[in-house]
Amino acid sequence: MSDLALDDGTACPYASVVREPLSPTAAADIAAKLKALSDPVRLRLFSLVASHAGGEACVCDISGDFDVTQPTISHHLKVLKDAGLLASERRGSWVYYSARTETMMTLTSVLSTVADEAATVAPA
Repeated sequence: MSDLALDDGTACPYASVVREPLSPTAAADIAAKLKALSDPVRLRLFSLVASHAGGEACVCDISGDFDVTQPTISHHLKVLKDAGLLASERRGSWVYYSARTETMMTLTSVLSTVADEAATVAPA
């Protein structure tokens, strides 16, 4: 199992997830992010924003890909933003969203660490 570090080189606050229990704050933070991604529409929205040309998208760019209304798309984007998964920037009357890759890298690292640890202790 490798030590986890953030992009800036500092230790990931969740790296010890398999060595010791998470603090209540860390557990709540991770759970909020995973909860935001647990909705299929939000997971797909996150994927569309992250993979959109230029790395950002507004509701007008992606709402045609869903069978829900534009206000519903806006609500889901707000949930993702509030969970720290998306950043936003207002330009005139439009809000452009971009994926916060550092947050996804942290989640990926935590889940990878848990999976690696589980693989090493799983019975053969």
